[in-house]
Amino acid sequence: MKEVSYFNYGNYSSNNYGVNTLCFTNDNGKFWFSYKTLVAFSVNNEFHIIKNYWGTTTGKHLNFINSDKSIREDKETFEANYKRLVKD
Repeated sequence: MKEVSYFNYGNYSSNNYGVNTLCFTNDNGKFWFSYKTLVAFSVNNEFHIIKNYWGTTTGKHLNFINSDKSIREDKETFEANYKRLVKD
């Protein structure tokens, strides 16, 4: 069984809010979530981050992960890259 760990990203003053900004890591890579939604991942030295379809809070989360909006992918591209890199 592969070990999974996690950490909070972002710069929030309340630890309670940190539960909504989690990044999980395992031998396969890193997976960033905004609330319960996967918004970025890094697998095999490939980093992918989705465009903001939700609102200002998720936008802040995305900026904490990576502020370069030019690299953000539309939903279809993001999901295709995830399926290509993450095997069940």
